[in-house]
Amino acid sequence: MDGSAPPGCGHGAHDQWAVLLSVQHGIVDRGQALAVGFSRRQIEYRLKSAAWRTVYPTVYATFSGPISREARLWAAVRLAGDGAMLSHQTAAEVHGILDKPLDADIHITVPCRRRPVQHHLMRGVVIHRSDQSKPQFVGPFTLPRTTVEDTVLDLVTSAPTFDRAYAWIARAVSRKLATVSALRVALARRRRIRWRGWLNEALEDAADGVHSSLELRYVRDVEGAHGLPKSQHQGRRQLDGKVHYRDSWYPDYLVVVEIDGPRYHQNEQVQHDHHRDNVNLALDGVKTHRFGPVAVTERACETAAMVAATLRRNGWRGSPRPCDRPGCRVSTDGHPYRDDY
Repeated sequence: MDGSAPPGCGHGAHDQWAVLLSVQHGIVDRGQALAVGFSRRQIEYRLKSAAWRTVYPTVYATFSGPISREARLWAAVRLAGDGAMLSHQTAAEVHGILDKPLDADIHITVPCRRRPVQHHLMRGVVIHRSDQSKPQFVGPFTLPRTTVEDTVLDLVTSAPTFDRAYAWIARAVSRKLATVSALRVALARRRRIRWRGWLNEALEDAADGVHSSLELRYVRDVEGAHGLPKSQHQGRRQLDGKVHYRDSWYPDYLVVVEIDGPRYHQNEQVQHDHHRDNVNLALDGVKTHRFGPVAVTERACETAAMVAATLRRNGWRGSPRPCDRPGCRVSTDGHPYRDDY
């Protein structure tokens, strides 16, 4: 590794260089090297001797060995230049919204006035140009990135479906990385954004504890569309001295609805959940329904009929109503559901 400052530089420049290498995980760009006193000839010598190596044009690693993810992120930011910041799924990774990168690409947002891709070949770097996303104030020693709220809204805008878009909101809110009120402010600030009306409604649901797009589907397409009572989301219950949180909880009727993602239906977790629910039923009389993705999307009407029947048996005096879907099996003609669900 040759991260030493150029010969003859002053003590201040030496300290500046040491801090720069530490902060940027050994990554520097040509402008930074020139600023602390390297000549172009000294830079070229280090590259030819393999003391340094090129990561991107004009961006160098001053060490040998593998280049870490953090170093690659710094290299992409330095390549993109002034005003560049990590954004979209890369910012989500840095903020902790994602546990690991979705793919190898690094997403960078720059101001609209800048076009860094015109000057350099940027393999593996996706450039977004926007004046809507704002930088997170994180101090001089951390990777520049968009705010959590703008990161979420950038991902919402690029999502292929509204369900996928809502999943980003739910993930950030459930992990306590963003608040609904802050997301509302960021949403109002945006001049252009997809699904604005739906997003405003979805933020209300997120504030109520709806933590996934499948839960939102249940609340919207099963419960709301068919006139079922309004459930408590992430309802808090105490059982055997332990606190349990349930997706949708109807406390007046002792009914719980849990919405499971696809992975729950691929392993032994399903059997564990069924056993747990039978225990709960035996101990406190609570009836638990577990539904997967198909039940709250393609079979939403059938699911509504099933939940309505359970609610009716447990004391609900209302009646479900048909939704706008063609052939909705829930009706108000005296036979809205089967009581033998």
